[in-house]
Amino acid sequence: MRCRRCAPVPEEVRRAAGLLERRFAVSILWASHEGATRFNEFQQALGSVPPATLAARLVELEHAGILERRVVDARPPRVEYSLTERGLQLQPLLAALVRFSQYG
Repeated sequence: MRCRRCAPVPEEVRRAAGLLERRFAVSILWASHEGATRFNEFQQALGSVPPATLAARLVELEHAGILERRVVDARPPRVEYSLTERGLQLQPLLAALVRFSQYG
C-alpha cells in the first residue's frame, strides 16, 4: 500500500464546506437565485423544511455575508432576503452542481 503526505485542507475550504454542508443551505441559495425573497417563498420552494431550520439557515447565510435581510416598512411589516455580491458569486458553483447531477 502506498501512503503519501497530503497537504492539509485550507481553512477557507473548511469554512465554506461547513456553511454549505448544512442541511438546506444549497437549496436556499438556489431558491434565492431563482427569485425567492420572503420566508414563505423559501418554504414553498424547499418543501419539507421545518420552519425553525429554515430560519436558522437564513440567519447563518446572513451572518456569512451571503444573504442580506431587509425589513420592509409596510402594513403588515415584512422581511425580505436578497443575495449580496458575495452570494451572487456562488451562481457558477450552483450551476456546476446542477450539471454534475444531470450526469449521475
